[in-house]
Amino acid sequence: MTVENFPIEGRGASDADPIDVHVGTRARTRRILLGKSQEAVSTQLGISFQQLQKYENGVNRISASRLYDLAYILRVPISFFFEEMPANARPFAEFGRSGRAGKKGGSLDNGTVDGFSDRLTLDLIREFRRIGSAKQRDCVLDLIRVMADARPAAEGDEQIPDRPRRGRPRGSKNGVKAALRQLA
Repeated sequence: MTVENFPIEGRGASDADPIDVHVGTRARTRRILLGKSQEAVSTQLGISFQQLQKYENGVNRISASRLYDLAYILRVPISFFFEEMPANARPFAEFGRSGRAGKKGGSLDNGTVDGFSDRLTLDLIREFRRIGSAKQRDCVLDLIRVMADARPAAEGDEQIPDRPRRGRPRGSKNGVKAALRQLA
């Protein structure tokens, strides 16, 4: 049996390949971060937007030449599409160049891409990157920190654990007003 015909355990013929899903998700994430529509990218690729949707959902596999073109359009190296691949998508990744078994697992085993899988987070990042002034970006970040720290926990609400902050100390209730004044 050749490698191409070798069945991979747990995956049926109709199931989407986890690698195709990962590559498509990375493409979608990058497209959204750049603020490009499916229609615009598909036109540049010379395909229908429905075909791009299938690529992004991992339903259809992206050929090498099409992946090269997509990387060019999205201004990323081809390796971008394969970064942070979850362990379940790479059954042969435990083997290094020598062919001997190495360490298994990756930095993100939960299947998310860069930890930013929802549209709201991607929109927030894209708009934040559009702010030209470093001082204004710092103010917006301070505002978000203050708002996150000031969130009252309602009964039955999931508690979000505190995490260490980098840079400045945490804000206070007056921190929101100060951040807004600096933006003006």
